[in-house]
Amino acid sequence: MTSTVPNAIEHADEQQPPITMFGPDFPYAYDDFLAHPAGLGQIPATAHGAEVAVIGGGLSGVVAAYELMKMGLKPVVYEADRIGGRLRTVGFDGCDPSLTAEMGAMRFPPSSTALQHYIDLVGLETRAFPNPLAEATPSTVVDLKGESHYAETLDDLPQVYRDVAEAWAKCLEEGADFSDMNRALRERDVPRIREIWAKLVEKLDNQTFYGFLCDSEAFKSFRHREIFGQVGFGTGGWDTDFPNSILEILRVVYTEADDHHRGIVGGSQQLPLRLWEREPEKIVHWPHGTSLKSLHLDGEPRPAVTRLNRTAGNRITVTDADGDIRTYRAAIFTAQSWMLLSKIACDDSLFPIDHWTAIERTHYMESSKLFVPVDRPFWLDKDEVTGRDVMSMTLTDRMTRGTYLLDDGLDRPAVICLSYTWCDDSLKWLPLSANERMEVMLKSLGEIYPKVDIRKHVIGNPVTVSWENEPYFMGAFKANLPGHYRYQRRLFTHFMQERLPEDKRGIFLAGDDISWTAGWAEGAVQTALNAVWGVMHHLGGETDATNPGPGDLFEEIAPVELPED
Repeated sequence: MTSTVPNAIEHADEQQPPITMFGPDFPYAYDDFLAHPAGLGQIPATAHGAEVAVIGGGLSGVVAAYELMKMGLKPVVYEADRIGGRLRTVGFDGCDPSLTAEMGAMRFPPSSTALQHYIDLVGLETRAFPNPLAEATPSTVVDLKGESHYAETLDDLPQVYRDVAEAWAKCLEEGADFSDMNRALRERDVPRIREIWAKLVEKLDNQTFYGFLCDSEAFKSFRHREIFGQVGFGTGGWDTDFPNSILEILRVVYTEADDHHRGIVGGSQQLPLRLWEREPEKIVHWPHGTSLKSLHLDGEPRPAVTRLNRTAGNRITVTDADGDIRTYRAAIFTAQSWMLLSKIACDDSLFPIDHWTAIERTHYMESSKLFVPVDRPFWLDKDEVTGRDVMSMTLTDRMTRGTYLLDDGLDRPAVICLSYTWCDDSLKWLPLSANERMEVMLKSLGEIYPKVDIRKHVIGNPVTVSWENEPYFMGAFKANLPGHYRYQRRLFTHFMQERLPEDKRGIFLAGDDISWTAGWAEGAVQTALNAVWGVMHHLGGETDATNPGPGDLFEEIAPVELPED
């Protein structure tokens, strides 16, 4: 359902700066860093044209490569599958090309201000995403235990749902200082953010999301906890997150990452694809008209990496699927971190042992989606008896869990996300084909909407994804378990390499699962910028004094460090 967290602060002063999704762990203003006219930094002229390996052509890899190119370096991007990573937009065979399905990231909060910088840079448009009970959603149906409720606002639902919303707000306020942290983030009050968060990390690192709810007097009712798990807040039910660390959830609600979502018109994959082809106006060393595409043979990235090892002079040597071997002074690894354990042969010396432990302990969430194209947004038709929409955005405890209705005008073909699921709900579909999945989903929705013949509106074959079954991903996104804070800190701060032995420097971790806000594209962008700073520093470069980078300010804003003993 729509956000149930307190929002009095937001409406009390509309002139307050928006929250940026830097979050409480590392309160650095990446949006200001990107917007500064001095740029992100410079490298010595002797390093101009030097090759830097960028492994992974998802959003993080492409952002890192783009910024390195602007500094005068030559990024060499390796990609095993396709540019975009989990920004994957696909079409439907035989249908209008404008009909697309977002197999990965599909909704982005305005608090993702570094991401928005690049969306604006490449000229993409966004529009409100039809989440449960959002302003852009004509109607929502909540169907639990065989009972359906139609709603256009939260007030249209039975009292118990409002009680659950109120319980969540009280739980956050009493257990996690929500209003205080929300205010500090809005005002970018770094000392106060760090003060609040340090106490909470120490207090809550070992606590699950479900345990946090159970400890709250507001959620003493099992029925309320069950409804909250199935319906949740923002994007829908959150019971699949119940085993995860409550710190992960607090990062989301503090930064309003689960509210006011926007979708990218035409599909999110356009962002990395446009950055790949973009010719920056301000660029060092390279002639105007240079792009990442022009720096690569035939305009394509290098193929999959099969081996990473250290060689003499503390260089990083990369072997790819074509058997090509190249050696670099620096490399950025943005692919899913488990690839280092399975698909890529790696020397143990690549990272310190405690970083290997953190990579091995990273916990990933499964996720699946199923989309079908339809002839028109028939769900906006009105029931002759009730006057309601014949079908609505749907949250349910049935097999579909979440069904989203996506249209581009009344007289145009449209798309239904029949099902969006996570974890155990996703694993249930793993052995089934797209058509088999569709049959299950249509049966479930038919029980909720017995008078609606969805099938007669379908105009093409369904498309589906199970990210846990994707060979170069093996999961949808990272989600820390209780006790994992220390592991995440090691991975996120890996770009600060002066503390590492010299023979462990030169390769930099980045990407969604390295970030504090995994599952959100903003985290991919932020860690890319951290790695760019790391490479620049490693090669003897520096930022402008008027625009200090994340590494320059590290000692002031470093994530809380918990004791190891």
